[in-house]
Amino acid sequence: MGELKNCPECGNLFVQVLRDVCDDCFKKEEEMFDKVYRFIRKSENRKATLYQVHQATEVPEDKITKFIRQGRIRVVGFPNLFYECETCGSPIQEGRLCFNCKKEITKGLEWMKTEEERKREEQLGQSYHIDRRR
Repeated sequence: MGELKNCPECGNLFVQVLRDVCDDCFKKEEEMFDKVYRFIRKSENRKATLYQVHQATEVPEDKITKFIRQGRIRVVGFPNLFYECETCGSPIQEGRLCFNCKKEITKGLEWMKTEEERKREEQLGQSYHIDRRR
């Protein structure tokens, strides 16, 4: 069975089963999606930016970004449809992070792994150290 929660959009109480918003907000979000999708499907709007789509449809930019992140809107074929990297704000067309931020995180994780391995080897070396000078 679902969990009783407050809708993050409107604050109304609802039973969360499949969606993270109540039925009314889900319907509104679907209407927003349809507006955006109908707008960008028109050939004259294929070069629209995120801001231009927002202006034309009156759908908030964060909702449009959400549709892209969910994979409901594919930006292939829409050369100017970008949104911001969550870390640095660089323009991206997929995911949550730009290439450079992903690379920095990967480097940091690799460094941590190397450091953990070095510490582990150091501890093993200390625990098996035999002093032969005696």
